[in-house]
Amino acid sequence: MRRSTGARRSSGNARSKRLLAAVGALVVFGGIAAVTQISSAGDKPRQQTRNVSSACVAPSPGATSPSGRGSTTQTWQNGRWVRNHWGDGQMSVAECQAVKAGNAPVTTLASTVACPEVTPRLPQIPAQAKAEVDKELALLRTQIDDANKRLAAEGRNGQAFIDNAILGPLADKRRSALNRIATAIGRFAQRPQGLEQLAGCQVAANNGGNNGGQNGNNGGQNGNNNGGQNGNNGGQNNNGGNNGNNGNALGVLAKDCANSRLQAHDGFQNGNRCVSTAFGEVGAAANNPSLLITQFPNQVRRNQAFTLKVSTRNLVRDRFLAAGQGGYYLESSVLNGQGLTRGHFHTACRMLQNTNQAPSNPQDVPAFFVATEDGKGGNQADDVTIQIPGLPQSGTAQCAVWAGDGSHRVPMMERANQTPAFDVVRIRVN
Repeated sequence: MRRSTGARRSSGNARSKRLLAAVGALVVFGGIAAVTQISSAGDKPRQQTRNVSSACVAPSPGATSPSGRGSTTQTWQNGRWVRNHWGDGQMSVAECQAVKAGNAPVTTLASTVACPEVTPRLPQIPAQAKAEVDKELALLRTQIDDANKRLAAEGRNGQAFIDNAILGPLADKRRSALNRIATAIGRFAQRPQGLEQLAGCQVAANNGGNNGGQNGNNGGQNGNNNGGQNGNNGGQNNNGGNNGNNGNALGVLAKDCANSRLQAHDGFQNGNRCVSTAFGEVGAAANNPSLLITQFPNQVRRNQAFTLKVSTRNLVRDRFLAAGQGGYYLESSVLNGQGLTRGHFHTACRMLQNTNQAPSNPQDVPAFFVATEDGKGGNQADDVTIQIPGLPQSGTAQCAVWAGDGSHRVPMMERANQTPAFDVVRIRVN
């Protein structure tokens, strides 16, 4: 009996070990899968900010780019940098650890090389020298573009690297080009003096919206710079709970959070909260954003990289408050001086269980998700290319794009019968 009991115990221990091994394998697999999935706006983010006091933990699944490069990456498209925010701005463990150790690079992927303007410092250029001067001015622009590309690829190596490997060589090249400009002008007129002082450049952060909650509200809107707190007195609106009907007898249930029983929203991605941030500015009908997917594949293989080309109009893509850092529903919607919405747009691909019913799992993380801003956009249509590294499952993928204001809400329209800025396509994954 004892031997039989011992055998059962041995067998039970073996099963337990196999079970633990299987669980461990699933955990490892989950970690691998997290690299290939891009988090949806519905994920609960880790509340990781620049003031990290606890141990660094992994962000929501897919919050970093597929290459593992961090929460923000850049691509060079049509003469400008396009910033892609993975997981809506959550920090990777490496980024978090760099911040804790005080070793975070001075520059970020959203930074660019800034150089002194040369043209305003030039005298009147003789006609005989114009072709040569124009050639050198074009070369100066090319040099900055090349430095920006290297900064995006290697800027995380730190300020010493940037100074020695990027800014130093750039200054030498600019000094030579500036000397050739002075020489070309000096052949036919007085040689300009002091151009060599324009050789030095520095790294400057873009004003896209990654500036820790600084918003461009210019119509009496609150700055909301409380690190994720919305500054509205714990969710109570300052209009005294006025939920009246304005004389229209519509039976309005609520116009603020004064009578809500829910906890106040704090800028992070949590449900069952009441958002007291005012929706903000709404543009005129003719200026409301529009958006369209203009190029996409009908069919791809599993894990095959592909692209979507997205055209936007009336959307200035210069505002992004990282939802993963407390910028969700935090900032009121803002228009620029032309009455155009300031914000960005999102792209997501999810696998459909079937095509006959609305999805029953809206909480699931999509197979791909990214928010895009590039500081461009206006009342003329222009294109942005979204690079998707591949979808891991076979079936029908629903790929959607939609506009967002600085805090990720779909911009409202002047009239109810206007179509919001979104588009959807279906792609077969074999």
